[in-house]
This record gives sequence, C-alpha cells and structure tokens, in this order.
Amino acid sequence: MSGGAGTALVRGPGPRLADGIVTHIGRRPVDTALAARQHGAYVAALRAADWRVRAVAPADAHPDAVFVEDAVVVCGDLAVLGRSGETRRRGEICGAEQVVRELGLRIERIKEPGTLDGGDVLRVGDTVYVGRGARTNEEGICQLAHLLGGRKVVPVDTSGCLHLKSAITALPDGTIIGVPDLVDTSVLPCMRVVPEPAGAHVVVLGPGHVLLSASAPRTAAQLAADGLHVTSVDISEFEALEGCVTCLSVLVR
Repeated sequence: MSGGAGTALVRGPGPRLADGIVTHIGRRPVDTALAARQHGAYVAALRAADWRVRAVAPADAHPDAVFVEDAVVVCGDLAVLGRSGETRRRGEICGAEQVVRELGLRIERIKEPGTLDGGDVLRVGDTVYVGRGARTNEEGICQLAHLLGGRKVVPVDTSGCLHLKSAITALPDGTIIGVPDLVDTSVLPCMRVVPEPAGAHVVVLGPGHVLLSASAPRTAAQLAADGLHVTSVDISEFEALEGCVTCLSVLVR
C-alpha cells in the first residue's frame, strides 16, 4: 500500500502494561503477550486501510503509554501536546512530540493549570467536542479552543467514563454514535445509540470504512447493513484497562 490515507501514530505496549490505570471498571489480569499480538493485528488493520504507520518511541516506565491518542491532538498542520489530569501519565508526551516534529507539524502545548487528554477530543466536521471530566478541565478546553482558532469548540460534560471518546465517536458521515447515559446530550446533535458499549468506539479509516472492536458484533452488523465497510479487531487486553480502538492511534490525515 502507498499510505495515501495519511500517517497513523502508534506506540507498542510496554512491559508494565498490566499495571495500567483502571478507574471505572474492575481490574482483571492482563495477558501482555496476547496484548502484543492484538496490537500487531491492530497495526496491520491500519496498514491494510492504506495508512502509513509511524512508531512513537517507547515509554516503558509508563504502563498506559500504548494509549498514544491521549498524548497529542492533531488538527490540520497543528499538533497540540496534552497535559493529562492524571499526573502519572504526563511523562508520555516526549515521544509523541518527537514524531509530530519530524512530520513537520506546528507544535503547541496545553499549559498549567490546564489539563487535556486527546481521548477527550472528538472532531466532527468543523466542530470539536471536548469532554470535561477528570482528565480534561475547563482551562484545558479554553486553551485548546484558542489554539484551534476559528473552529467551534463545544465542551461536553462526561460521567462514569474515562474520556469523551469512551462514550461517543462519529461515523464517516458525521453522525455521532455512542452511549447517551455517559455524556451531556443537551449540547450534542442527534445521536445514534449503540446496542453494546464497545460499539461507541469507531475509528474512521476512510470514506465508508470504520474500525471497530470485536466485542461490538451487533454494532458491526448494523453498520455493515448500512453499507459501511467494517473492520473488527480483538483488543480485549486493552479493554481490560479501559482502552478502546480510538486510544491506540493518532491519525494524521
């Protein structure tokens, strides 16, 4: 493949993955060998969809570093480095900064007292929805809005989930899909409710093509019936740490 879709940033799971932070679910053992195989299959799915894959430098001291989406938000030629509300994750930024610099993107960063995780940022057309919760605060949202210039930025309160994109994402046509009980739906346009929680997590790989967790078979069937090309991947070991398909990459279009 030529990599015409863009560049996908990924970071492989480190040796301490099983020590990752768990907030809203019960902890269960994580099979790190299986996680490595699952991550390889995830990367293969990106490549099969014509994405060039760039590896972010390992951050083995940080168990959650595989969830690279939280480190940086990319919008056009701008890369905004996050500042997590979870202090144990702030050391994950360096590798992401190096890669976006190598890609020639303009770099800005969220500054104290602002906090922002990339998993709280959902772009839908020209609107940017930003989850307001434990990892991303009002100051972080204000800083992001300033950096994004003329784009409409809409704060969305979250409850009972780690990030905004733990609850909602968007289909290729811009339709928001997700779990309404976890977000303030009053600030959102109409939402397509998913039949299972993992169906809330969709990565748009291209026009008419989405990536979905294998743990959302009913959602996958619905989307396929609608005419979308659906690629499903097993990410069970990352889901044990509250991860999802969006967390494992940053797509630079």
